[in-house]
Amino acid sequence: MDEDGIPITGLEELESHLQVLLYSPDTALDAERFDEVSLQLTDTNTPPLTLRILPTLIQILPTYPRDPTILNDLALKLLKPVSFTQTLSLASEAALIQALSSPSPSTNILAIAVIEKAARNPGDTAILSVMRNIVSALLRTWLSTPHVGVGERAAKALGDLLSMDCDHRSAADLDSRMHGLEITSRTPPGQGLLWRRIFQDREIYQMLFELCSFKTVGKGEDQLDERQKSLAQARLLRILPRMAALDFPAVSRTSYPEVDEQYGMRTGEQGILWFAATDMVNKEEDMLMHITVIDFFPELLEMMSMTASVSQRTMIYLRKLLRRVTATDITILKSLESIALNPESPSELVDFLRELREDQ
Repeated sequence: MDEDGIPITGLEELESHLQVLLYSPDTALDAERFDEVSLQLTDTNTPPLTLRILPTLIQILPTYPRDPTILNDLALKLLKPVSFTQTLSLASEAALIQALSSPSPSTNILAIAVIEKAARNPGDTAILSVMRNIVSALLRTWLSTPHVGVGERAAKALGDLLSMDCDHRSAADLDSRMHGLEITSRTPPGQGLLWRRIFQDREIYQMLFELCSFKTVGKGEDQLDERQKSLAQARLLRILPRMAALDFPAVSRTSYPEVDEQYGMRTGEQGILWFAATDMVNKEEDMLMHITVIDFFPELLEMMSMTASVSQRTMIYLRKLLRRVTATDITILKSLESIALNPESPSELVDFLRELREDQ
């Protein structure tokens, strides 16, 4: 029965079915029972049902051996009105990590749907940043999943979380307008705790390098084969422009120079941005990833050209980076030159390219 006293047809039968599934996981799902209840869900009657049904669904999912899509679809509907902190009372940290590592894409997406709720306000992203193992599992799933939909959902969640956690509200405001987030100047700035969790936690920082470097291709535990390595590299390159526009120091500096050096960087070269732009991809053997790197630079520079202000230190870094890359890759140089000469290129990007070429 919903809050208006209108009974939800089939609810008790669904609950009985869930109890059977809980104790007999091999039982086939009765799709009609799920559909009957799901079609009756409204904004009004969903919240009380969330507390009533969702905990049982979360208990069933980790051990359910068949296709869990029907279970996940109902769980996603029940999750909509619930806040991040409320979900933590319904799903344990261990359950979320297990769901992220599940071979089922729909179960991965359910876990990501819980985590991305922390992007609704800075306080929730701060809470998430303390949950180190969940952050690590989210990043690993994002880079290592072979499922495109899961990778895209994880990438969006990560970008939105970092935008909300950004302690430079002007940068987050721009990002919110570009990506349709509900962030305004009235939203308090984040504390940057999630940024620090990712870039100042040695194990997590090194994991990004390990999963993306072409030097670590393999089939052993925690390694990625060639195809998955390319996917991981492409995913990192797609999100880095957004990260750089939000917090350039975070992606262009390092707290662990020994990690940077281990993956090919020399003295004075640092940060995940430098690694991704220069030493991450085997351009000679992976043509598609070489094209992705070529496309990466205009996107990075266009995002930077739209930021409110770019410091002199940032300009020096970008000039040095471009000198290093274009000196060894003529295709990137020609790509940027063609953009600068194209009358249809955004004027902000053309001006930014012109400024970067000064003093070179």
